[in-house]
Amino acid sequence: MTLQDVKKTALASIWFVFLTFPIMVIRVNTITQTVVWRWHNMLYIFLGTFFGGLLWRFALTRRKVGAKPIVQTEDEKAAAAQSAAATTGLKGTVAQLKVRLAEPAVRKSLIAAGLVLVLLFPIFSSLYQTSIMITALIYVMLALGLNIVIGLGGMLHLGYIAFFAVGAYTYGILYRFFDVGFWVALPIAAFFSTLAGILLALPVLRLRGDYLAIVTLGFAEIVRILLNNATGFSGGPAGIRGIPRPTFFGIQMNLATVSIYIYYIIVVAVAVTIFVVWRFENSRIGRALVAMGEDDIAAEAMGIDIARVKLTAFALGSFWAGIAGVIFASRTTFINPASFTVWQSIIVLSCVVLGGMGSIKGVIIGALGLILIPEYLRAFSDYRMLIFGAVLVIMMVFRPGGLIQKKRKAYTFAVQTEEQG
Repeated sequence: MTLQDVKKTALASIWFVFLTFPIMVIRVNTITQTVVWRWHNMLYIFLGTFFGGLLWRFALTRRKVGAKPIVQTEDEKAAAAQSAAATTGLKGTVAQLKVRLAEPAVRKSLIAAGLVLVLLFPIFSSLYQTSIMITALIYVMLALGLNIVIGLGGMLHLGYIAFFAVGAYTYGILYRFFDVGFWVALPIAAFFSTLAGILLALPVLRLRGDYLAIVTLGFAEIVRILLNNATGFSGGPAGIRGIPRPTFFGIQMNLATVSIYIYYIIVVAVAVTIFVVWRFENSRIGRALVAMGEDDIAAEAMGIDIARVKLTAFALGSFWAGIAGVIFASRTTFINPASFTVWQSIIVLSCVVLGGMGSIKGVIIGALGLILIPEYLRAFSDYRMLIFGAVLVIMMVFRPGGLIQKKRKAYTFAVQTEEQG
């Protein structure tokens, strides 16, 4: 950062102080007809805007001069990590920590500790903590499903919440008219959500970019309006009430116990989702989907069936949204169209983008952070959204590719020669 940048920031801060002078400095008391001059606010405004402006300029400079990611082989990565670990200071400490975490024994120990923490969380936490964690895990499941379409396939999908609504309303309608329970409705709702994903994918096979986003956005609005007006089976704006929570062999459970039970159900569902998405990503169709997301014309020229790949991506992503919808309906016991607005689709999309498109770990962290941080900032109710927005802006400046960017695999081919005796 140059001296010229500091001067520009200082001038901008002085100009901002001048603009806010009538509001922040002058205070008129109409009852006593007196004027209070709050001169100290000028200093606060100047210092805040000055240092904030310097931080912003530094962030923009860092973004411009940031090095592009380099594709390295495993041997090159290990050599670079060992070289960085040999340095001293904070950088060396961080590098040593990364080398330590890369060891298989340490990683297995951390995974085991994390699993124990996840399993014991609802037992040692309050009902409120368990409830917000269930919500966060539902969004993790939705984000993982959307990551298949956006992160791997590169298809901008703004109507993903419609499949979430299909799953929830399938359970609600089945209970309302046929008295179907949770476990029976779960696969049926997943089937109907998958079918809805296929029906949406069929007319948009040749669309891409903004056109695909507009069509999917319109599909979400069609589903919401249909549920809002079809009062005969969906209940209309009043929704469906009294949806039963999941049971365990007919055992009656109170609210706290059933919340723990739902928590373990969503944990298992998320674990299965992670495993399936990971296996799908490394499968033949998954790699074809990644190739299509990078360049669909080149992928089609190489013999990839674009239509089949798109249908598979939409179907698999919709499948997990339907399961998440059933769990959501059983948790709240009440659903209505207001719970499935476009804003919910934007939240799920933000989880994928902020976490890192295509990265399973990044999507999980992004969804947990995006849902839990506003809840835990309720102590700062007047400023929590301001703090949250500032954190998101700063993060996107420093990490435009997400918290954990997708790493491309590099392969090396070694030619071995045998000496002839």
